[in-house]
Amino acid sequence: MGKPVVAIIGRPNVGKSTLFNRLTGGRTAVVADHPGVTRDRLYRDVEWNRCTFTLVDTGGLFLEDPEFGEHVRAQVQKAIEEADLIIFVVDGRVGPTTEEEEIARLLRREGKETVLAVNKVDHFKNSQVAYDFLALGLGEPVPISALHGLNVDELLDRVVALFPHAAYEDLEEGEGRRVAVVGRPNVGKSSLVNALLKEDRVIVSEVPGTTRDAIDTFLKKDDRTYIIVDTSGIRRRSRVAPGVERFSVIRSLKAINRADVVLFVLDATQGVVEQDKKIGGYLEEAGKGLIIIINKWDLIRKDGDEAKQYDLLIRSELDFLVYAPILYVSALTGKGVDRVLDVVDYVAAEREKRIGTGNLNNWLSEAVYLNPPPSSKGQELKIYYAVQAGVKPPVFVFFVNNPELVHFSYRRYLEHQLRKTYGFEGTPVRLVFRARRR
Repeated sequence: MGKPVVAIIGRPNVGKSTLFNRLTGGRTAVVADHPGVTRDRLYRDVEWNRCTFTLVDTGGLFLEDPEFGEHVRAQVQKAIEEADLIIFVVDGRVGPTTEEEEIARLLRREGKETVLAVNKVDHFKNSQVAYDFLALGLGEPVPISALHGLNVDELLDRVVALFPHAAYEDLEEGEGRRVAVVGRPNVGKSSLVNALLKEDRVIVSEVPGTTRDAIDTFLKKDDRTYIIVDTSGIRRRSRVAPGVERFSVIRSLKAINRADVVLFVLDATQGVVEQDKKIGGYLEEAGKGLIIIINKWDLIRKDGDEAKQYDLLIRSELDFLVYAPILYVSALTGKGVDRVLDVVDYVAAEREKRIGTGNLNNWLSEAVYLNPPPSSKGQELKIYYAVQAGVKPPVFVFFVNNPELVHFSYRRYLEHQLRKTYGFEGTPVRLVFRARRR
């Protein structure tokens, strides 16, 4: 079951980015940031009413062109096709424009689920402002003020109510293990896919951004079946050009959301750059099995312990992905590629691992004995028992006297001990602390 992808579209200066920031940082519950990960991406996960979806800000969707030309039309069309649901933002102070009427026709023709948000409405008693947009034929508009956070809860209620969850089930579910290949442009993703397939199934080019779609390819190895998904490179927001390329990011996010295991490809000749950290942050949030692939290893001059030094670099720069195994490969020569699918199977199994309650609580007693919880403000944290509440990723619920007494350092200690005892290599582990009912 993949997370729905919701794209915000609209003309310039209608408040798209303001709404994006409001929904991802204001009245919604957002997946926690990780230390050292810059979060100025144009996509973030949003949780509302126990439903999680990926929100994409399409800032710069339209060119500053007085005419609604074919180039602009192609951009809008691509956004509509790639997203599962559209939030169409209009300016309540301006009223419907000819460009918005054209967009509305595209939306109606595609039959895409759409929520029409009339922004910059400060006086909600004046219903005429929103009803002027009924002529767009997209249903009842939702008046909001993204700047002041007014009525955005109603907007979110409308959004999550439209999610037909069955639509996000993998069509090939049960037919193979889904493996998404992601990373920045030109790190060798398509070359790696071709090396796995042992044929040139995907176009490879020195020009960054050659792959614009997420391409599914079936692969059989022995008695195992995989669905390898090559995705377009995820660029920094400032580097994403207007047009079709911007919306290739949406398809990459959907590929990640639907994957069992993700191959996160880095360029050995460049090390870890800032955009790698941002992509890694999203991958950790997505809760997928994860393998870090260091490609172009054949281009690194080797004098002895380069792999060990590179391990230290990766673990330092991507410390929030310390659980992910690292593989050194050359997609060009094929060296190291044969190990990839074996590690995919191993990581997938780790992600599905379950620990019995009795076994888990024996571990917990020992962990607490070795390092008792620290006191906070004169109060002592007491951990009564723990259960595993889910898999893919593994989720553990700890019942305590007061969740607010759990310091991040002790949470980190418990996760470290959990991994030390049970493994869970290649998968995030979620620790949840709840007050025990009396």
